[in-house]
Amino acid sequence: MEKIKIEQHGFTAFSWFAGWLFTIGFLQLDFFWQGVWAIVLWPYYIGVAVRAML
Repeated sequence: MEKIKIEQHGFTAFSWFAGWLFTIGFLQLDFFWQGVWAIVLWPYYIGVAVRAML
């Protein structure tokens, strides 16, 4: 009889969701479509904002 090991990777999804919410709040993305794009491109948005600050 083999043992079955089940792993849950919910923390990764939570981290991505937290990063997305942080991006919307930090960059004050007002428009709906900017928030939708931020789901995929939140590291890009953060990079552009940090570059502008420097």
